[in-house]
Amino acid sequence: MTEGYELYGAEPSYYSGKVRAYLRFKRIPFAEYPNTPENYRKVILPRVGWAVIPVMVTPEGETLQDSTDIIDALELRFPEAPVYPSTVKQRLAALLLEVYGDEWLKIPAMHYRWNRNYDFAISEFGKMSAPELNGEAQREAGLRISKPFAGALPFLGVTPKTEAAIETSYEALLGELDRHFAVYEFLFGTRPSIGDFGLIGPLYAHQYRDPASGELMKRIAPHVVGWVQRMMKPPHPKGGEFLARDEVPATVLPVLQRMMREMLPVLVSTAHHFARWVEEHPGAKHGTEEIPRAIGMHVYALEDAKENRAIFPFDLWMLQRPLDYLASLDGDEKARARELLVAVGGEALLDFPAFPRLTRRNFKLALA
Repeated sequence: MTEGYELYGAEPSYYSGKVRAYLRFKRIPFAEYPNTPENYRKVILPRVGWAVIPVMVTPEGETLQDSTDIIDALELRFPEAPVYPSTVKQRLAALLLEVYGDEWLKIPAMHYRWNRNYDFAISEFGKMSAPELNGEAQREAGLRISKPFAGALPFLGVTPKTEAAIETSYEALLGELDRHFAVYEFLFGTRPSIGDFGLIGPLYAHQYRDPASGELMKRIAPHVVGWVQRMMKPPHPKGGEFLARDEVPATVLPVLQRMMREMLPVLVSTAHHFARWVEEHPGAKHGTEEIPRAIGMHVYALEDAKENRAIFPFDLWMLQRPLDYLASLDGDEKARARELLVAVGGEALLDFPAFPRLTRRNFKLALA
């Protein structure tokens, strides 16, 4: 048994940033270890079975993987100052914004990293994967290790056809968030919510840290910069409050409206495709066939652009969280949730197409 928690991650890592911010807010004792080849070989692969970060090892030796699973496990152990609001609208909005940050903001995050910060990213990957090397040898290691990440852009729908639309949408999002954080410390008051932690992954690791996108954020969204800094160095650790009377600030609504306009049609399409895929792959029902990361391609629209992108079942596992919360409500609470969804154009979530329920088993997506 160790003293505290071991986090295996990296500064440039999207989801490591989410977990690190949470650990700091909760004042959970932890030590962070880099994702070096040695740590993959000695810790991550033996415990998880595949190369992934972040990974957490608890003081009892339990292995946790996936930022959402890590946070949920730690919320049970450290319940003081919960990051899940207890009131209907705030909780639903926070859950939705976690989905948005975790799964949709990968599009601008990956675009800016590999199309606007390429040399910096290669350097960072080289330092992580081969700290013992220097110069050209380290750059070659960075090129080799980063190839799958840079090569993923078309699967996310990031192509020359969509680059301008991605930047238009992202800069508009920064403007919306900037207007909010000019008034509020976090999304729903003086305490960060699970929605804040969903947004910090892309907005810290890719957009704030990477130099070109960091300069963009400082120039057009200085209040977002302030929020990022508060998330990484919390002013009220294990404290702060959510707004009274279940208030979802009017300045949060445009962000939710953007999510519904851009992401919700993709989620609906994903549900239909996934239900069909499961019918065509009976082995998935019996546990003899793994659910792949992507199950084909479909078209998505962003601003005035349309492009193909991969269909990701994992998005549905994340979406189950707000859908399950909606299903748990009745009476006045259900009416209040409906009021929020109608206000942001999310009525489709009230009658979302059925799809086979998902879980995570042995650190991989599986049918429940």
